[in-house]
Amino acid sequence: MRVANYVSLISPAQPNRHQTFTETPTPHCTPPQRFGQPPVYPHPLYVDNIFYLRYPKAMSPHPHRALSGPSKSPGRLNERVERVGKATSGEIVRPTRLTEQQFWALADIPAEAEWFANIRNKHTRRAYKLDVHDFLNFTGIDVAGIRAVTRPHVIAWRKDLERRQLSPSTIRRKLSALSALFEYLCEYNAIYLNPVNGVERPAADANEGKTPAIGDAQARALLACPSSDTLKGKRDGAILASFLYHGLRAEELVKLKMKDVQERRGVKHFRVHGKGSKIRYVPVHPAALDRIDTYTAAAGHALDLEGALFRPTKVAAGATTEKAIAYRSVYDVIKRYAAAANINAAEFCVHSLRATAATNALDNGSDIAKVQEWLGHANVSTTRLYDKRKTRAEDSPTFKVAY
Repeated sequence: MRVANYVSLISPAQPNRHQTFTETPTPHCTPPQRFGQPPVYPHPLYVDNIFYLRYPKAMSPHPHRALSGPSKSPGRLNERVERVGKATSGEIVRPTRLTEQQFWALADIPAEAEWFANIRNKHTRRAYKLDVHDFLNFTGIDVAGIRAVTRPHVIAWRKDLERRQLSPSTIRRKLSALSALFEYLCEYNAIYLNPVNGVERPAADANEGKTPAIGDAQARALLACPSSDTLKGKRDGAILASFLYHGLRAEELVKLKMKDVQERRGVKHFRVHGKGSKIRYVPVHPAALDRIDTYTAAAGHALDLEGALFRPTKVAAGATTEKAIAYRSVYDVIKRYAAAANINAAEFCVHSLRATAATNALDNGSDIAKVQEWLGHANVSTTRLYDKRKTRAEDSPTFKVAY
């Protein structure tokens, strides 16, 4: 017999009560919780998990520790690996082996934690975490009571979101995040029905996205803003050209390495790491390639294939960096040059350059299916949101009226 310091909830109606119980090791995995039976929380392996943050400090298996920080519990899964020498490509990396304690602890993790841990994209995981926390805060429950949620609870939450004057797209996203959790619980046979199904969602404008595009003259003015006499100006000019000539996402640009500028059938391509770990190859426009070559030659990392393509210009004296420019710094660069070019479009952002590139390509006769592949969209309906041709003022009937 051994005493485990796990904490078990007595009931959803008494979330602050807990008890310590005696646990006997079993030679088989603990069967999953099913059909509304509340799981045992919290578990030491997901101390950093989205759901664990809902528990008061008194309910922690380690009450003397703050819940906001990472746990040093010996029961937490160690994700590190033992490396032979420096961890570079081509060298052997030895995976660690789960301890017996870690193995049986993983078998006890409930479906809610599995769902969250199975989301690979960090941005999606962060958004879903915030959305689910929003629902939990509204209902006043912790995760142990989530399997008792019904459709009226979700409808009440939707009305509260509308009262807060959130945009229809934001409300739809929050409902989708909650629905994803309940769909997983249905597949796990933890609940019978998804309570989000049947809840009316705000109508979304399926014809045009909200990201504004800029005109061709404004794009030319933006490209002309960076100075060609400084390293920073050369880098910023290459960044602007990479956005406007290729329709890249900000995250895709930051991830580019020198080795990602590859030659394929005699033409230079970007090897772009898109959403969902998808790789696509985008031909590099000659105007952008010229700026990139000028920048990398001036920066001195043209032959550093493992390093980032776009790097910070301010480093310590005598030091070099292989790290990429910060995600936030890219936004600052775009905002600064937009102001210099007198671009005052409402909600102008980095993504506006992506919409501008897509609209320009369609304007000049590119097929929308090709643009879809170029932008890395899974569905052509998403590409249509970037098509701003219908919003061109010169095509409006207003200018066809003559008296």
